[in-house]
Amino acid sequence: MLSENSLELGVVGNCSWGGLIDSLGRVVWACFPHFDGDPVFSSLLNGSRASVTDGFYEIEVQELARSEQFYAANSAVLVTRLWDEAGNGLEIRDFAPRFAQFRRMFRPTMFVRTVTPIHGSPRIRIRLRPMCNYGAEIPTRTHGSNHIRYVGHSFTLRLTTDGPVTYILNEVDFVLEQAIHLVLGPDESLMSALSITVREFEERTLDYWNEWARTLSIPFEWQDAVIRAAITLKLLSFEETGAVIAALTTSIPEAPDTERNWDYRYCWPRDAYFVIHALNRLGATRTLEGYLSYLTNIAARSADSVQPVYGIDLTARLTERIEPHLAGYLGHAPVRVGNQAHEHRQNDVYGALILAATQAFFDRRLLNPGETELYGRLERLGEHALRSWNVPDAGLWELRNRSHVHTFSAVMCWAACDRLAKIGVRLGLRERADFWRREADRIHSAICDEAWNEERRCFVDQFGGSQVDASLLLLAELGFVPASDPRFAGTVAAIEQDLRCGRYLYRYATPDDFGRPTTAFTICTFWYIDALAAMGRRKEARELFEQMLERRTPLGLLSEDLDPESGVLWGNFPQTYSMVGLINCAMRLSRSWEEAF
Repeated sequence: MLSENSLELGVVGNCSWGGLIDSLGRVVWACFPHFDGDPVFSSLLNGSRASVTDGFYEIEVQELARSEQFYAANSAVLVTRLWDEAGNGLEIRDFAPRFAQFRRMFRPTMFVRTVTPIHGSPRIRIRLRPMCNYGAEIPTRTHGSNHIRYVGHSFTLRLTTDGPVTYILNEVDFVLEQAIHLVLGPDESLMSALSITVREFEERTLDYWNEWARTLSIPFEWQDAVIRAAITLKLLSFEETGAVIAALTTSIPEAPDTERNWDYRYCWPRDAYFVIHALNRLGATRTLEGYLSYLTNIAARSADSVQPVYGIDLTARLTERIEPHLAGYLGHAPVRVGNQAHEHRQNDVYGALILAATQAFFDRRLLNPGETELYGRLERLGEHALRSWNVPDAGLWELRNRSHVHTFSAVMCWAACDRLAKIGVRLGLRERADFWRREADRIHSAICDEAWNEERRCFVDQFGGSQVDASLLLLAELGFVPASDPRFAGTVAAIEQDLRCGRYLYRYATPDDFGRPTTAFTICTFWYIDALAAMGRRKEARELFEQMLERRTPLGLLSEDLDPESGVLWGNFPQTYSMVGLINCAMRLSRSWEEAF
């Protein structure tokens, strides 16, 4: 049976919507029509699973004995197999259609399930219980001979099936004698035979993902882990606008009973930069091209400043509220919708946007490489960086009630100027390149003065401070100092002293608005591994990386946080940051293909 204290969930989706399925094949989270919509299936956030009465979709096997779950090779098609005590078994194949059609990508808000007996004649019960308005309302049901309609105040879903509609409506158990197909999506009739449509959709979806994975430039070692991480990152992109979300979920707490419950179904330019950078390293550049469109729209509407987070449709106001009808993940309330971070000043955002776009000016594979028009838009962001690099902000950790001049924010503003100088050289704009180089050098010198703590012999997390945070591990990765610089070695040593807990790292150790953090921040451990490798401590880095791989779920996924003692995953899921860290470390630490033969 599924562990009560585990995020052992599979992801299905198609870059338009996404859902989470537990190890018994129950859909426990899915928002419609898109990532940030109403959670039609919300049982993941509705208390203990034993008490959940609605907000899920399951194929229940009577007298269940065991289960297994895996993805079809190099794809986003999830397979769950269930057996009863007598040895009867079935297979559930879950996917969201995604493939090229009419010279564009077909990615409907549609969820497809095929239930097939694989041994004997198992008795099953199909329970489909969507909710609406964040668990506050049960939709009205109507039905026909081959479909059931679920009518809510803001949506209507249609289940089309060749299974027994009456049994599904009444949740009656029956013997599964042949394959059943279930298509859940918009209130539209399918125009061809259901079994043929499902078979074609699955074959074409498998072909798409297999071909996409085949084009990745993967490392020699840890290939399965990297491919799964890459597919997951792709699934968390909203292709229509180019936005990249931080995670599929809201309000899975960073730690139990802390109220560190946040809505991550939005696009943070900071997170998106790391995702784009990781996929670029694998050769998957289409996500970059889509994100450039999203970035362009942000720049066009940001005359005064840029927010640290936007909706996937560029919504600026993400007013935070608490939804009282959901009890929370394992009962850990509150469930929040929206994110107060949209009100914050986080000055690293300018660097994140420019860093994400930089490759477009140097990569000749792109259909629309960066030109002077895009450069002009980026320069306007650079001007924001010039005004903001030494202004107090909430920082990348999004402190809610205090602000400082954070070193990471200042370094990202420096990176904005540094990349603008390099792009200017690339475009032959010598005057602009010289201007941005002078500004970058000026900011670099000031940061080295203000963020260096002579007593501790390390860079610190804020100007004039004495503490460190894990973002300082990125100083070498961002090119601010070389990994061989004694100042970087001193900073890593201070982080080891203050933030390391066994094999993991906290993001910071000082109390924040909610007290002292008690769980390790997964990406920070990956940053640490990367820093060790860059400094030449490869053996130690590889050992830590292998241990981090063990913390993945059986399907190869990671959340935002983990308990440093038990290894239990916490935080929103799956977390793009964490999957990025896995890819980057694997790319850095793997033996080369040439070494392998």
